[in-house]
Amino acid sequence: MKLIESVPNFSEGRDIEKIRMIIEEAEKYKKVKVLDWSMDHDHNRSVVTLVGEPDEIENALFDMVKKATELIDLRIHKGEHPRMGATDVIPFIPVMNTKMEECIEISKKLGERIGNELNIPVYLYEKSATSPERENLSKIRKGEFEGFFEKIKDQNWKPDFGPDKVHPTAGVVAVGAREYLIAFNVNLGTNDIEIANKIAKAVRHISGGFRYVKAMGVELKEKGIVQVSMNLTNYKKSPIFRVFEAIKREAQRYGVPVLNSEIIGMIPLRAAIETMNWYLQIDDFDESRVIENKILNTFFE
Repeated sequence: MKLIESVPNFSEGRDIEKIRMIIEEAEKYKKVKVLDWSMDHDHNRSVVTLVGEPDEIENALFDMVKKATELIDLRIHKGEHPRMGATDVIPFIPVMNTKMEECIEISKKLGERIGNELNIPVYLYEKSATSPERENLSKIRKGEFEGFFEKIKDQNWKPDFGPDKVHPTAGVVAVGAREYLIAFNVNLGTNDIEIANKIAKAVRHISGGFRYVKAMGVELKEKGIVQVSMNLTNYKKSPIFRVFEAIKREAQRYGVPVLNSEIIGMIPLRAAIETMNWYLQIDDFDESRVIENKILNTFFE
């Protein structure tokens, strides 16, 4: 069996019925499984985790994008998370008996279908990028939906697929292949967004922090607090525990407590074990000593 994971992000985090309708498009496919999904009101964004065989996951994602285009209107969308599309980003990750090259190929096939059939401009990013400037998703997304109407006129930002003009309600979408990414957020006991911004600046790579961390400060207005919102793009080289400890130290400088942290979507088992090993100071614990893992390996040898 060949399996690929995808984690599409949709610019809707407040209307659960719309997200359920989008997810139902994937559930029509027998060889695609929805592993997880979550909504965030303040970010106004939902993240869905799918796994499936290559052909079926491509078809399922196309149908999800089509449904999202029908349901989400970015002209009236407001949220804390930057966004440029109703379906904002679609990554492909190799999971079982698949290689990165296969994920790159499927990202291009899906991107071409979205561009041609749905008339949405598509930008290939990360491992699928057609130029170094397009590898980093944040560079593509800069300006967001509102700014893209002017940005797309620049020849440097001509889409990889689809029309040379922004879809009036669905915007544009990034599609690409990448390694595992961990969406990790830390909530602070203050409503001062400047403190969150300063801490985010201290840990993110672009301003001198950890090599594989992207971070920004976010207001969680419903909770009356702020958050350091992050993507860890290589958890092996920028581990969760190391980033978390750095944020705790930075928060102490400003006299602010860390209330809690959260993981959006799913994470590899190895990341959880490494975090446990660090905090419990265990020397020799690995995946082979997780009972569920042992049972699965025994039954499916």
